[in-house]
Amino acid sequence: MKRQIIGTAMLVMASFIWGMSFVAQSIGMNHTGPAAFMTARFLLGGAALLPVIFAPRMLAGVKYSGPAAAGPKPGDFPLKSGIACGVILFLLSYIQQVGIIYTTVGKAGFITALYIVIVPMLGLFSGGKIRPAMWGCAFAALGGMYLLCVNESAPLNKGDFYVLVCAFFAAVYILMIDHYASHVDAIRFSAIQFFVCGVISLVIAFLTETPSWDALWAARLPIAYTAVMSSGVASTLQTIAQRRVNPTLASLVMSLEAVFATLTGWLVLRQVLSAREFLGCAVILASVIAAQTPDTRGQERPG
Repeated sequence: MKRQIIGTAMLVMASFIWGMSFVAQSIGMNHTGPAAFMTARFLLGGAALLPVIFAPRMLAGVKYSGPAAAGPKPGDFPLKSGIACGVILFLLSYIQQVGIIYTTVGKAGFITALYIVIVPMLGLFSGGKIRPAMWGCAFAALGGMYLLCVNESAPLNKGDFYVLVCAFFAAVYILMIDHYASHVDAIRFSAIQFFVCGVISLVIAFLTETPSWDALWAARLPIAYTAVMSSGVASTLQTIAQRRVNPTLASLVMSLEAVFATLTGWLVLRQVLSAREFLGCAVILASVIAAQTPDTRGQERPG
């Protein structure tokens, strides 16, 4: 139980950082394209983790031996898993960014939040068991996301479809992290996937955009925040936390990202919240709290 509380706290912290990154990304898009922004963000995010990986061991005069002091294990250098997650991370990040071009931010937020339901559905295929109360919390959180994000009745368009595909990849990414988290060194794993995502973004940037140093320099502060805090700190917290929290609960907790994003936009960008949006925040928060009541928090990790 203590492990789950610690893991949940880490995910809440990560969600807060990710929520604040929406403001940084919004400001950054005023200066550069999505692929160029992602290139700088993820390459710098990976680079920011290198001192954490190598400096302590270099000072000690020893070689890295993995998370356990007993010696290296097969998963200590998570190259294959890092590459696989890096590809999925790129797909979900870039598809969402492209989808937002053709749809509203509110609709994109709601459709992306479908991963709350997609995660347990995909988990069933791997033998996971989901308690009825957890399903209730998932759908309640989804309802809260609707109240928070959707304010129009426009039909689905191609942007909505792109974001729906993003929600699927987000669910796959959460399950992949759940699978690999207990077998790899979290910091090395994060660094590898960031470098993979950054390199792919670099290729896409030169193929589809006209990146420039002046544009990147103008967006330096948003890039720095998303690279160090959102990519480096929050994503590593997610990897560590999912060793302690089952993926369904993890997806619920991470849905707080939308709440923090909305509140940050209200405080920093002075975007006014309606009573409906405040109600959506309250419903999501209540769903996350309810997911950890005695009926659900005794649930074991699948597998």
